[in-house]
Amino acid sequence: MSWQSPTGLYAFGFYRQGSGYSVGIFISGIPDQTVVWTANRDDPPVNQTATLALTADGRLVLRRAEGQETNIATNSQSASSASMLDTGNFVLYSSDGDIIWQSFENPTDTLLVRQRLLNGGSLISSISETDHSKGISYLAMQSDGHLVQYPFEGPWIPKTSYYASGTMGTGNTVTLNLDDDGHLYLFNSSTIIKNLTSGGYPKERRIYLVRNDVDGIFRVYSYNLDQQANWSRLWSSNSDKCVARGVCGHNGYCVLDDTEAKCLCIPGFDFVDPSRWNAGCARNSTVRSCKNNDGTIEYSMRELVNTVWEDTSYSNLTETTKEDCKSSCLKDCNCEAALFKDGQCRMQRLPLRFGRRSLQDSNMALVKVESAPNMDQEAPDHLPKEGKKNQKAQLLIISFSVAAFAFTIFAISGILVYRNRVWVYKMISEKGNGELSGDFGLKAFTYAELDAVTNGFKDESGELGKIVGEEVVDKRKIDRMVKVGLWCIQDEPSIRPSMKKVLLMLEGTVDIPIPPSPTSFLSAI
Repeated sequence: MSWQSPTGLYAFGFYRQGSGYSVGIFISGIPDQTVVWTANRDDPPVNQTATLALTADGRLVLRRAEGQETNIATNSQSASSASMLDTGNFVLYSSDGDIIWQSFENPTDTLLVRQRLLNGGSLISSISETDHSKGISYLAMQSDGHLVQYPFEGPWIPKTSYYASGTMGTGNTVTLNLDDDGHLYLFNSSTIIKNLTSGGYPKERRIYLVRNDVDGIFRVYSYNLDQQANWSRLWSSNSDKCVARGVCGHNGYCVLDDTEAKCLCIPGFDFVDPSRWNAGCARNSTVRSCKNNDGTIEYSMRELVNTVWEDTSYSNLTETTKEDCKSSCLKDCNCEAALFKDGQCRMQRLPLRFGRRSLQDSNMALVKVESAPNMDQEAPDHLPKEGKKNQKAQLLIISFSVAAFAFTIFAISGILVYRNRVWVYKMISEKGNGELSGDFGLKAFTYAELDAVTNGFKDESGELGKIVGEEVVDKRKIDRMVKVGLWCIQDEPSIRPSMKKVLLMLEGTVDIPIPPSPTSFLSAI
């Protein structure tokens, strides 16, 4: 049941959320009933017996069957009437006809046309597309004129922000505005101080809105009422879908797969809710004592290379090695992870926050995980003792049989591969070091050889000439081809470039970062 605006485009009332109902404003005049405002958004949904009422003392309330009442609006004066407008604004009026409360001044995650985000106002993203409780992102219109995005869980300080309009110091009257042609801009009561979009889009039969999306990026959308299709994205605050801090929750980290974001858990952890990545990750085993009674350690350290995290270290070691960093964390029962970079070891307690993979950053996360499971655990209690022994014996026999068979297959395969490679390299050697072979192509070089002659791929003067010899080539192209080739053979599939990106790299359209060693990710597996 809902209260529609005069044209039926917007409606105020109950909408379906999960197994119950929430109260809000939604666009009802389109097939996809898009929610644009929610009352008491962190409250649990109610059942179908709940009602809305304007009380005798002028309060708009939600009533549950058990008699509990919750205020929908926080009006200081008594309301005598209400109206759902065609702008999408729900308004309460006093007996004199004055507006005493309106949804436009209390946005949740969305701004509509002619709605302003006022000084001190905010847009907080939703948990998911179907759950409009508060999510991971906080977009604030600050009193200094700065429009800034932070992780909702905080802290709301400059070093945790991941979007800023660059308008700090422009005054406390700055507002974020959306016009009916899709023009999004910052206005300080007399002039436009920054355009976020240029506008100029069609006005007739169009709906425009700004939303702080579930993934923590705020965007401008349009909808064509004549086509009744899907929402079109006109503008985004960032194209990097891993940019929002907390997009993968606690103990999770974000990886870009081409342009799409993917969340992974740190070693020893699984997703709390696989359908909702921003819920984060939790341990997949029971936490045991840091040390046994005899002082032995039951944990090991796992590496996550090229990952960056929030640094909340409680202890720092300087001028140390990675192995010493691991050892120090293993010996310290307070240490659950460590961040290692450039000889600096920063001890951490869980949870780890704001993780993402960054190929340009050499930072490494070292995570303490439980050592190999105890294979001597007792069988389930419902089995008799003799049955437990027989079960263990059968498992051992099967395990040894499978292992022996696998070893035989690998041994035969290894011999065949070795013989083939020896024959190939022998043929290549007979053709000469620098020549082309019609049967075998170019001479093969190891990663170590390429790394040495190019000074770690940092030498821009064309030291690859030491490899190509007297042949006339464009050494910059050779340098690009080698770097692209090394990216394409990385052991970690998630960091290999897509075919689209490979083409851009080869054309020289995008810069190619220095590739890591192809084996540098083996320790993270």
